[in-house]
Amino acid sequence: MSKDLTKRSENYSQWYNDLVLKADLAENSAVRGCMVIKPYGYSIWEMMQAALDKRFKETGHSNAYFPLFIPKSFFTKEASHVQGFAKECAVVTHYRLKNAEDGSGIIVDEDAKLEEELIVRPTSETIIWHTYRGWIQSYRDLPILVNQWANVVRWEMRTRLFLRTAEFLWQEGHTAHATADEAIAETEQMLNVYAEFAEKYMAIPVIKGIKTANERFAGAIETYCIEAMMQDGKALQAGTSHFLGQNFAKAFDVKFTGKDGAQDYVWATSWGVSTRLMGALIMTHSDDQGLVLPPKLAPIQVVIVPIYKGEEQLAQINDIAFNLKATLQNKGISVKYDNRDTQRPGFKFAEYELKGVPVRIAIGGRDLENGTLEIARRDTKEKETVSQVGIEERIEKLLIEIQETLYQKALLLQTNMTHSANSYDEFKSILETKGGFVYAHWDGTTETELKIKEETKATIRCIPLDNKKEDGKCIYSGKMSTQRVLFAKSY
Repeated sequence: MSKDLTKRSENYSQWYNDLVLKADLAENSAVRGCMVIKPYGYSIWEMMQAALDKRFKETGHSNAYFPLFIPKSFFTKEASHVQGFAKECAVVTHYRLKNAEDGSGIIVDEDAKLEEELIVRPTSETIIWHTYRGWIQSYRDLPILVNQWANVVRWEMRTRLFLRTAEFLWQEGHTAHATADEAIAETEQMLNVYAEFAEKYMAIPVIKGIKTANERFAGAIETYCIEAMMQDGKALQAGTSHFLGQNFAKAFDVKFTGKDGAQDYVWATSWGVSTRLMGALIMTHSDDQGLVLPPKLAPIQVVIVPIYKGEEQLAQINDIAFNLKATLQNKGISVKYDNRDTQRPGFKFAEYELKGVPVRIAIGGRDLENGTLEIARRDTKEKETVSQVGIEERIEKLLIEIQETLYQKALLLQTNMTHSANSYDEFKSILETKGGFVYAHWDGTTETELKIKEETKATIRCIPLDNKKEDGKCIYSGKMSTQRVLFAKSY
């Protein structure tokens, strides 16, 4: 099987695109900026969905679904929200087409113009808070803890599969609370859910922090985020959780009567992750041979490939393979036995290497004689011939080991790509020669933040939650600063 992947070291961007296409994860669609997520890619997304959805429900949330279309007037009610999304909105103006009178084709029927234009949802705060107005009257109606799995549209001009597309899949949580403290606790809880998922399932270490005012979600009082480091030294925002205060409750007049009989506006949060996580997964672990998947998110954790001569030998291998498959599946391990006679073993080896299957087992004629089999792990490419006795427990332990090895490798990369800069020249030099995260002092002004971004293309990824106070001077303005913030170039 020919992979024809561009080497990471030669062209990281092209390597990424090649891998997404050749590993059958996704492809570009006929609609500019939109993608088709192929079955293998979607199965990985389903693994992510299942793990996250389980955690959401464990923390008291329920799933619901809200309309794709949002009345245009809703966006005008929260000023910063409309300002933040206006340039990305897709707008529905008519509800019918008709044949052109001159026979030139199908045109918009001007008699079918909508009384009010509809926005194809870029996010759902407005439609949901309009709905919540009918759900909330008293403190007894709170909290509301709702999540929805949906698609959204943001009309991006520069797109890349999974990382930035005009339409993408995501989940968005929207909660309503009686107090600010409850809402803040919810915001922080969901940030921790995302960080735990990234580290324990995706095997990606992340830095938790708060966005600057300039980088906040439109309409939020505070935006919390997790930031991950990719192999090329660029950061990727892997999840956000927003404390919305009472902004949307005031915009949509959502009040409740408290225990004391007084009325107040409801406190809100929203939080989400998207198919952008697929991009993070690919770029964090994969190599020049293809995808590398952590076992917890691999649709196929183990593949078994027979190597045989003649039907009699295949029948003997089949007995061993099917028994092994059944035993592993009983342990909750996903297994594929690939006994296709249309492809040679070498082709299969390359195919599953490209698709990132964590463990490959090969069983051949010599293994039948010796009671052995060959195990190959995708992450380190190590192979060993082992006894068939006790193989199930060995595989179980190996999958746990691979998961941890991938995390530790990514953590080492993040550590090696984290730097500190004490001057603007040093800051620029690190970005140009090393990349990665750069801790540096900042004077706290949006003006300085935007100047640094304009001159270096680096942004403040976050103000880390575990930051230590440290007196210093802003690398750009020279003004006093009490802490370092985290800069990086990013996706």
